[in-house]
Amino acid sequence: MAEEKKLLNVTSNPHVRDKITTQDIMLLVILGLMPATIFGVYNFGFYALAVCVVTVVSAVFWEFLWDKLMHKPVSIFDGSAALTGLLLALNMPPRIELWVCVLGSFFAIIVVKMLFGGLGQNFMNPALGARCFLLISFAGRMANFAYESVSGATPLSALKNGQVVDNFAMVVGNEMGTIGETSVIAIVLGACFLMLFGIIDLRIPGTYILTFTIFWIIFGGHGADPYYLTAQLAGGGLMLGAFFMATDYVTSPITTPGKIIYGVILGILTGVFRVFSSGAEGVSYAIIISNLLVPLIERAAPLKCFGYVEPKKGGNA
Repeated sequence: MAEEKKLLNVTSNPHVRDKITTQDIMLLVILGLMPATIFGVYNFGFYALAVCVVTVVSAVFWEFLWDKLMHKPVSIFDGSAALTGLLLALNMPPRIELWVCVLGSFFAIIVVKMLFGGLGQNFMNPALGARCFLLISFAGRMANFAYESVSGATPLSALKNGQVVDNFAMVVGNEMGTIGETSVIAIVLGACFLMLFGIIDLRIPGTYILTFTIFWIIFGGHGADPYYLTAQLAGGGLMLGAFFMATDYVTSPITTPGKIIYGVILGILTGVFRVFSSGAEGVSYAIIISNLLVPLIERAAPLKCFGYVEPKKGGNA
């Protein structure tokens, strides 16, 4: 009898099901991030690996602790906490103190994700929300990209200060930056893997990158100069943000028109931050601001209904 009640406890139709599970999606995204992670560890050394491990483990721990304290089913096995921790780690400087990683994962999991209901209820990307929190709270530490006695500004900061940058090194990844943002090749390789499995499509990242390119050509002060344009596209975490964070299922629109509007807003905001602000980056803030606009975007571009209600004959519509 109990089994029959479970079978009869259904929601309103239509029902659309897919064989792929949330756990499968999280695992595939983690695998897609492996090229950038492996290159980041290769580029910045063993300490970068420690940052990744501590951030991932602490993110999983905070979610496990929340579930236990709130007497909820343990949700860490869906892989979302591990993915959040890895994304946060890849957005961290390679020599950041480990306690900052633990604090960042606490903010991502507890404040941004679990306090709003857990997976599927968060209003912004947890990893980027935590990164922006850390950028505001520990600006000096989050801007320190020195490693193995090598110090200096990120390529975009150097470019904004009138210095010369090596575009080839930026594409390959042999430059200053966060652990996962430096190698465009590694990021695109992982993105192609996810597109092959249908986890992400090009609507959001393609619109984002195209809009930013047009914005930069118009307002960047250098027109379509390939030297400056390549540096802007390859630097500042634009590729990592476009393919792996702007495409987050929970915090991005689900309709095609909504995705295009979302990508345009992302491109414009990133361009505004890079061209008109004192900073040289802007991707993280552009994405979380756009996350907050998603409810408005989806009102402007709503889902099409599967059917309609035909008014009764002789009655009011």
